[in-house]
Parts: sequence; structure tokens; C-alpha cells
Amino acid sequence: MTGKLTAILHSAIEPALALLPSVMDTPSARVLLLTFGLQESRFEHRDQLERDGRNTVLGPALSFWQFERAGGVLGVLQHKASRNHAGRICTARGVNADSRAVWERMASDDVLGAAFARLLIWTDPIAMPAPTDTEAAWRLYLRTWRPGAYERGTEAQRQELRAKFNRNHAAAREFVTGARA
Repeated sequence: MTGKLTAILHSAIEPALALLPSVMDTPSARVLLLTFGLQESRFEHRDQLERDGRNTVLGPALSFWQFERAGGVLGVLQHKASRNHAGRICTARGVNADSRAVWERMASDDVLGAAFARLLIWTDPIAMPAPTDTEAAWRLYLRTWRPGAYERGTEAQRQELRAKFNRNHAAAREFVTGARA
């Protein structure tokens, strides 16, 4: 796991944070970006994979952080706290600042995906949780990513999703801060 986290930190997250104001690069932000990416894709799939009966089909989300075009992408492009930053990110990454262009590029541009993930977190009005606060990180994830698997899931599925989140947050927290729970 450490090798995967090191690779994504160096290839996507750090370059994305370098394009944003320095105030956005904090240990808490790094923990959240790693946690949310692990939760959404395990940093293995840039296309959303869903079960359709016995088959696996592509869903509507792209990037390691699983952005939907009319959801997170459009939200970051339009939100008053993120739209100017998003425009600068799009210029830096050579993509038009419209939801279709950004969404399509996220399938291959991990820096763009990481930057938009950080900006989506930035839009949340509640103070960012400390790197060790798993409960607050979970609530932030539910507010900002609004995972359909949780919203539509059974109680058992919700509990498994939360347990997975706790494991992912622990791995990200330990990687970034060296702190165990």
C-alpha cells in the first residue's frame, strides 16, 4: 500500500497542490485526498465500475476520485469558493473550463483529478478535520462526495462502506503523519 500511496502522492497530488494556493496544501488535505481516492477507486480505476447483475459496467464517474460530469465537476467549476481556482487549473492543464472537457480529461489526467478533488473539499463550509479525526473526515466525505452506494445502500452495505472508509483513513493518516489511531 505504501508504494501505491507514494506513487499517487508524487505523480498527482503534489503537482495538483502546487497549482493551488499554498494554504490548500496541509497534512489534513493530503490525508483526505488519499483517503477519498482509496475509497473511490483504490487508485486502480479511473473509470467507475458498477455491477449490473452479473456484469461489470462503466458508471458515470471518472478519475481516481470518481467525478461525475454534472456533479462534482460542474460543482467545482461553478462554486464561488472554487470556480476561479478551477479556471486556473484548467488553463494550467490545457483543458477548457467546461464540465464535459474537464470530465473527459479526468480519465487520463490525474493531476487534474487531484486538483478538482482538493477544490471540492475546499467548497465545504465546515472547517477541515484534523488528520486524525476519522469521524469528521467521514462526515466531510458524505457531504461532498455524496456516495450513491451509501445513500442507496442497505444498513449492512452502509456499515461495510464505513468500515472500508475507516481502514482507508487509517492507511492515509499513517502514511502522511506516521500516526496510528
